[in-house]
Amino acid sequence: MTKKAIFWIDSFALPYCISYYFQKKFDGELFAVIDITNKVKNFYQTQKLVNFKKVWFYNDSINMNDNPNIEYLQNFEKKYDIDLWNLALNERLLYLHNEYHNFSAIEIEKILTNECQFFEKILDEINPDYLVTKETALHHNQLFYLMCKKRGVKILMLNNTKLGSQKYIISENIYQIDSLDDGLSSLPNRTFDDLQKLLKSDDSSGALKKYASKRASSKLQKINAVCNYVFNSKNNNVKTHYSYFGRSKFRVLINEFFNAFKRKFRKSFLDQNSYSSIDFKEKFVLFPLHQEPERSLLIASPYFTNQLETIRHIAKSLPPGVRLYVKEHYSQSLREWRKIQYYKEILEIPNVKLIHPSFSMEDLIKNSSLVVAVSGTASFEAAFYEKPSIIFTDMGFSKLSSVFLLKSIHELPYLIRKALFTKVDLKELNDYVNQLENQSFNFDLINYSLAEANYFRYGGNYSDKEITSDQMLSFLNDYEKILNNLTDEFLKKLLL
Repeated sequence: MTKKAIFWIDSFALPYCISYYFQKKFDGELFAVIDITNKVKNFYQTQKLVNFKKVWFYNDSINMNDNPNIEYLQNFEKKYDIDLWNLALNERLLYLHNEYHNFSAIEIEKILTNECQFFEKILDEINPDYLVTKETALHHNQLFYLMCKKRGVKILMLNNTKLGSQKYIISENIYQIDSLDDGLSSLPNRTFDDLQKLLKSDDSSGALKKYASKRASSKLQKINAVCNYVFNSKNNNVKTHYSYFGRSKFRVLINEFFNAFKRKFRKSFLDQNSYSSIDFKEKFVLFPLHQEPERSLLIASPYFTNQLETIRHIAKSLPPGVRLYVKEHYSQSLREWRKIQYYKEILEIPNVKLIHPSFSMEDLIKNSSLVVAVSGTASFEAAFYEKPSIIFTDMGFSKLSSVFLLKSIHELPYLIRKALFTKVDLKELNDYVNQLENQSFNFDLINYSLAEANYFRYGGNYSDKEITSDQMLSFLNDYEKILNNLTDEFLKKLLL
């Protein structure tokens, strides 16, 4: 029987680029669900580079004139064991983080009805064997992924191991190895110093800082993006894409102008009111803030999205003589930092110190007694520096005995006290790192993302930019080696 692979493709063209090389080595049929803007849609409607058997455009499925079908949604939840409002209210486009449109409950239920019916129709029609996707970032991508899992479709998801910025795996579940190799425990063990050197050899913080500083940083590209948007765009996405509702050209330009002002003003407040130097005389627990909006909060940790409230919970749970250090994330600059009132509320908590985003995360972890994080890299890196950690969502490294998974906020005081007296098991950490090294491969997603942004989106300043087949073919040829190697990693998973 002919095998079928379906690709999830959005404004990040990597899955499409993989499909180009995938088709040359895969004896089966390719399909795609495509979620892009109207100008980019023209390319995917006419492209001949990838022989897709059939493609579906996500936004074509959304009809805001339809009535929501509540009975259908209730039956859908039972069928797939998916909490739809959980996904919807943790969608940055639908709630809290959308500066242009406030969606009503009825509007959201219309969207959910449309997309659930749309995805079911696709899966019923082709019954795919494989789903090829990057990390799910938005609710509808996550919804399709969960539906595929429930129906037994093999998931091929590209995701980072948290062992540096360039170590990637392809797995069914994000950040988790699909299967463990018992034989790896016999490999030579490294000391904590050796493991720290391994961690530093691929500096994930440095790589992300590079991305934050270079993405959308070219003044010329910004000018070109603005000119293209103002003079060449018909701005018709506002009629066809709910994610663009309320985005008139005037509102977008005014918003961007004020965002630049807010970024400077808020950064000035941070510079004046956060700690940029510490003598580390006192005992402290470290809580690194996540960038918002971000997948690791909205999708991975749907019940811990209010970080300000989480800080208060941690501060309330500390034993006497222990302070809480809250470090701002350097890439929050991409989101114009947080409201000054947000920082003021952190500063008002008596046993909490706000740490400047430029401060060394390594130094903070090394001198801390415990790292508490909703999810993310810091809680894993803590083990390399012999520090225990607490996380609020299940990650691959949560199998380490020094990493405590919070199951109820009421157990936080107890868990903090238990973790403070827990030692990191060196052999256990070695075994897990051996697993990651054995099953991962090198892929420089940061530099690839910057290259793609410069090629197709004015450095990341504007996503609704037309793409030509010649332009895409040129990119595919320029990055042939990287994309071919990555495609081979996906194909290896088909044999497992």
